[in-house]
Amino acid sequence: MPRISRSLRSAALAVGAASLLAACAGCDPFDAAARAPVRVDGVVWQPDNATVMPRGKWQQLGARELLVQWTAVDGMAFVPGSQMPAAPQMPDWHRIAGEPWAQDVILGLAGRFDEKAARAGIEQLVADSIELAKLPTPLHVTGWYFPVEIDPTWAEAPRLGALLAKLPRPLWITVYDSANVGPDALADGLLKWLPPDVGVYFQDGVGVYAREPRIALHYADVLAKRLGRERVRIIAEAFRPMPGGGFRSATADEIRPQVNLYRGYRVSIFDGPHYLPDALVETLARRAD
Repeated sequence: MPRISRSLRSAALAVGAASLLAACAGCDPFDAAARAPVRVDGVVWQPDNATVMPRGKWQQLGARELLVQWTAVDGMAFVPGSQMPAAPQMPDWHRIAGEPWAQDVILGLAGRFDEKAARAGIEQLVADSIELAKLPTPLHVTGWYFPVEIDPTWAEAPRLGALLAKLPRPLWITVYDSANVGPDALADGLLKWLPPDVGVYFQDGVGVYAREPRIALHYADVLAKRLGRERVRIIAEAFRPMPGGGFRSATADEIRPQVNLYRGYRVSIFDGPHYLPDALVETLARRAD
C-alpha cells in the first residue's frame, strides 16, 4: 500500500458479476458496477499521528474487517508494552475493538514509511514483529500482516521466504506490480519463494493510475488461479494523485466502478481514516442515479 509519505471462490465470483448485471442484461459490467452501491469486506487503516483515533461509518459499505497496516513504524509503537518508544498518543484499542468495522482484525506488525528502508532492514522488522505479535490487545485478531510490500523490482524478495516462516499464522503480505511485468510473471516470481500458507493482498494500482480496474481484476484472476483463490484478496485504492504532489480522496464516481468490479473477491479499501470521510461513505452506500 502506498505510504502517505510516498507513496472465494469461483462460484462467488460468478454470483457477484451476475448481481451487477441483473438489472442490465447485456450491458458492460463496468457500466453496471458504476451505478451499484459499493460493497467491501474490510477497510484498511495506516496508523500515523494524524489518524491515531480512527472514526468512520465504513460498516455502511459492508466492512467488518479492519486491516491495520502496522502496529509499529520507524521504531515507534502504536501498542503498549513493546520495547520501542511509544507514539505520542496511543489509539483507543478498546473502542476500536467495539466498532462494527473492526469485528475481525488483520493486525499489521513492524514496518517503515520508506519502502527502501523497510526492504533493507527486513531482518530487524521481522524480529520486531515477532515481539509485537506477542503483545495482548482487546482486538479480535484473525490474522497478521507483514507490511513490507513485494513487487518485481525487489530482486532480494526471495530471502523473505525463510523470514516469514518465523511469523504467526494466518499471515498476509501485499504485492503490487510497479514494473508492469504482467500477472503471470508476478505469480511466477511469488511461486518461487512465497510460503504456501501465506496469503496475498493484491494492491490494485488504480489509485496511482498504474492500471484500470479491468486490468487489476485480471491480475487478481491470474493470481487466484496460480496461488489459490483463498490466498488472494484485493486492496482497492480510494485515493488519487493531486497536481503538485500528495493524494486526495477518490470521488464516488471513481470508486464505484473500481471496487464493484472486484465482487467475488474479498476486498479491503485503502484507507478509511485518510480517504473515506462519512459524507463520501454515505454516497457510496447508495445506488447512483
